Parts: sequence; structure tokens; C-alpha cells
Amino acid sequence: MRIDIVTLFPELCDSFLHASILGRAAAKGLFEAHCHQIRDYTTNKQRQTDDYPYGGGCGMVLYAQPIADCLREVQRQCAAQGRAKPHIVFMTAAGQPYNEEKARQLAACDSLVLVCGHYEGIDERVIEAFGDEEISIGDYVLTGGELASLVVADSVLRLQPGVLAEAQGYQEESYWDGLIEYPQYTRPEVWEGRAVPPVLLTGDHNKIADWRGRQSRARTRLRRPDLYEQWCLTHPLAGAPRWKRSESATLVRTDSQWQAAAQLLAGWEGEQGRTADPAALRQQLEASRRQGWAYYLHSTAHQPDGLVGVCHKTGEIGRLLVAPEARDVGIGQKLLEFARKKLAEHPRPYLWVEPHNLGAVGLLLRMGYRLQSAESPETVPTGSDGTPLAKYRYTPSETGQS
Repeated sequence: MRIDIVTLFPELCDSFLHASILGRAAAKGLFEAHCHQIRDYTTNKQRQTDDYPYGGGCGMVLYAQPIADCLREVQRQCAAQGRAKPHIVFMTAAGQPYNEEKARQLAACDSLVLVCGHYEGIDERVIEAFGDEEISIGDYVLTGGELASLVVADSVLRLQPGVLAEAQGYQEESYWDGLIEYPQYTRPEVWEGRAVPPVLLTGDHNKIADWRGRQSRARTRLRRPDLYEQWCLTHPLAGAPRWKRSESATLVRTDSQWQAAAQLLAGWEGEQGRTADPAALRQQLEASRRQGWAYYLHSTAHQPDGLVGVCHKTGEIGRLLVAPEARDVGIGQKLLEFARKKLAEHPRPYLWVEPHNLGAVGLLLRMGYRLQSAESPETVPTGSDGTPLAKYRYTPSETGQS
């Protein structure tokens, strides 16, 4: 790959591109980098590159002419090398937000040119004449486009074959698959009283991979819920995990089963910071049974650890919960699929969920449920804190599931 940076500070950019990992890759000939001084293409004696903006205002604007002539020279050089016409990107505050997906797209270019703005910007006419796109690295202001261009250059060049020792070096990092990376640890095992998570010391690569996946999803859910929702939409679950021999789901009918269901529900209420009386919750469950609800108790090795309810009258799924000690092993997913199949007469069952319960929302999205349009306020139930709940309905046509 060839990458060119058009700038007023080529020394700054060139020093970065020839240092550390990129510097070693450049020395091996894994990519070709050129930094061009805009002043070298001026036509005035003072080598002036900017002037006052038409229409008034503070600051200066870069001339179109020197940038255009520089870009023509880069195009000529690429043609002389037998390369295709370079892809030209202007780094501007008005550009599209930059992300890993765009980095991958640019990494596929044979030749890439990054143009650095300065002062109040660049004469719009040269952007219109030469620009293939405009990119912004964030919603903040820099003194110039050099740092932005180097961010793009670094993220693109590290994807070139051979720049990193292994493809795994970037495929497991943050944003590659749409998630934030899991936490990392190194020696010593205990530092100032803080120990490395025991699973990382087991040598069991399957357990470690599972732990890292859960950590990555949890981090993204907490820190970047926007990324997490998008990841859920693009990573559907193909059916629930297989049930173990020690697992069972039993219709709640006996006194001990009602008591166990109420205890599970009381524990969940306690997690939400609410006081709960198991006896009162049992009365609520039994009362809802007379309204068409059926409840199923999930057990592992005869120990109740999950609950789900279905309403055959309306097609609603509710009271889906898993005990804290039994989470992160797929029980919630199994119960949700179990409940959907119990409602065979309702091909598109639905649930009401607290919008801030991102774990539950993520599971629903990955299993083919989609947020429904808002209903009239008087028909929308609320959580215990008064927040309106969100309605998710099973929509297999959008996920390819059946």
C-alpha cells in the first residue's frame, strides 16, 4: 500500500510513520509512505498558503491551488508506478465519523491520500474537485489535521499484511468485531493486593475464551451501549444451547414449586434495591395464573435457579429471571426459547423490559426480538421506579430465524 499525507508539517508526520511498529514495517517495505509540504506547491514569492475568508470572519483559509497541484503530483506519481487513481480523503470537522469499519475499507485501497486542514479550513472548491470523502476522528477541535491524519494512517497501516506479527493481533482488539476488548493482565499475579482473575491461570483455553467474550460484552454494554445494541443486531444467536441432563423446566403446580418461584422472584426484586415479601409475591403469581399465565421453574441438579412465565391468552412472556449464581451459562437464553415454543399458538410473542436492563435487551435482540413502536401511554406498564417499559416482539423475518 502507498499512503501520502498532504500537510504543512511533513516532518511531524514523517517521524511518526517511521517510528515503532510502523517504522519497522516501513523498513521492511511493507508499505510506502510519503509526506508532502503544501508550501512547495505555492506560486507566490512568500510561499503563502492561506488568506482571509470571503464573507469575513476570524482566521485564515488554505488556498485551493497549492493543495490541488500537490494532489495532481501525487496522482502522477501513482500513475507512474502503475497504481490506480489514489483515494483522496480530506480530514475535516465536517467529515463522517471515523471507526474501525472505515479503517478496514481504507486498508483495502492500493493508494490513499490524507489531506490535513489548518486554520479555519480549506477552500471548499478543492475538496469538491478532488475529495473522495471527508473524515472526522471525533467531535472536538484540533489546531490542525496532522494528528487526525496520523490516527487514520496508523489504524489503516496496522491492518496491512505483515505489519503486525499475527492477524490475531488486531482481530481480538477493541472495535474489530464491534465490541470493546476484554481486560488484559500480566505479571505479577498479585499487584498491590489485586489478583489476576483465576480463570486466566487455568490454562484452559476454552474457559479463557468464554470469560473474555463475556467480559468484552459486559464492558461494551456498560461503556458503549450504542455499540452493544448494534453488535447484538448483527450477531444473532442460532438457537439456544443444548440442555444438560441435570437441567429441567417444570410447570409450577405444587406448594414447594410456588414457594421456590416466589423466592427467586424475591431475590430478583432485592437485586433491584426493592424490598420483597415472598409470601406476597406468591399471591401475585397465583393470582396471575387465574388470568391465563403459566409459570415454569428451571432447575439444575434439582436446585431451582430460573423462572419464566407465559400468558396463553395474550402471547406475552414475563417473569424471565435467573438466580445470580446460575448466570452466564445460557439459562436465560434456554428459558426464552422454551417460553416461545410453549406459545406455539402465538407466532410472535412479546415481552415488556426495563430499557436500562441492557443485558436482557441484548439477549432479546440476538434472539430475534425487536423493539415495537410506542403505544398509547395509558397502555404501557411501568417499572417499580415509574419508568415506562419497552415492548419487544419476536420478529423472525428480520433475523432469518424461524
